[in-house]
Amino acid sequence: MSLREKKVAKKKQDILRSAAKVLYEKGYHGATMEEIAAQLLMTKGSMYYYFKNKEDLLYQCHMMILEISLETVESIVNNDISPKEMLRKAIEAHIELAINEQSLFGIIDKPEQTFTGELLAEVVEKRATYAKYFDHIIQQGINQGEFKSVDAKMARLIILGALNWTQQWHSPNGDRTIKEIANIFATYLLRILGVNDNS
Repeated sequence: MSLREKKVAKKKQDILRSAAKVLYEKGYHGATMEEIAAQLLMTKGSMYYYFKNKEDLLYQCHMMILEISLETVESIVNNDISPKEMLRKAIEAHIELAINEQSLFGIIDKPEQTFTGELLAEVVEKRATYAKYFDHIIQQGINQGEFKSVDAKMARLIILGALNWTQQWHSPNGDRTIKEIANIFATYLLRILGVNDNS
């Protein structure tokens, strides 16, 4: 990737993060491309340089946060560490990303209500791939005797459901840091699998 391409990619990411904030606050159907452009101090024409339409903008938001999530969990799984440590790190990374990228995370719920066809299939596939990493870690932990024998898919649904719910209650004015919250969640959720220490 050339320097110019890197700059364009960085600019696009900055736009997506800012646009996600508008979509998160106003809702997908409540925000127009004109309003999003105005909030970003851009012209509507400049927005269309990067995105075909509002659906494409939302799709790119989905792709960006899902790709970041996948890269993060892939790097954890590729480390030479135990399943217990993998799951702890994956839980903590998910919490930290969900809070630090609150607007992006907040607008990717229920893609089937916004997308159809190929776009929906691509989003669903990436989400499924992310979930499979958690299934893999949990099943590996069960096979190695680090986790008690449970239904890996159901355990993953409970864990990801709890992690994603942070969108509903987290406040930046709370009395715990993001890392403290991530650590507490990891400790409690690992207990579902029979892990009762904080190592």
